[in-house]
Amino acid sequence: MSTLLFVYGTLKRGCCNDARLAGQQFIGHARTAPGHRLHDMGGYPGLLAASGDSMTVEGEVWLVDADTLARLDAFEGVAEGLYRRAHVALQPPFDQHVVAAYWPVSPVDKLPVVGPVWREVARGTILEDQRNVGDTWDRDYE
Repeated sequence: MSTLLFVYGTLKRGCCNDARLAGQQFIGHARTAPGHRLHDMGGYPGLLAASGDSMTVEGEVWLVDADTLARLDAFEGVAEGLYRRAHVALQPPFDQHVVAAYWPVSPVDKLPVVGPVWREVARGTILEDQRNVGDTWDRDYE
């Protein structure tokens, strides 16, 4: 079973942990529904749902197999209670799909807001607009 996963920080292509998604299928760029913010947790971001806020967060959607998802859960500290994997509301074309994301368990609302995009300047990350990912992912996923 494969899972659609929204990544918004160090797992994105070109960031320091992108190798953890090696062999998985990049589906496309995505943006959360309004009411989400990124907070700086000290070298990596934390996603926060902020009802009533108009901010959105940019990231990527990946189709991830069960083995990789288990490894990502371990990396994100799900069993230790550092992060939880749960649904995230995205804008079209992903709004009609169940897409998961990693949410920090500890409160992050007092940490600095970093804006809609996590960038790793030290690695020279350049976000490219590669929205044309083909038209078969939806058929393959369902």
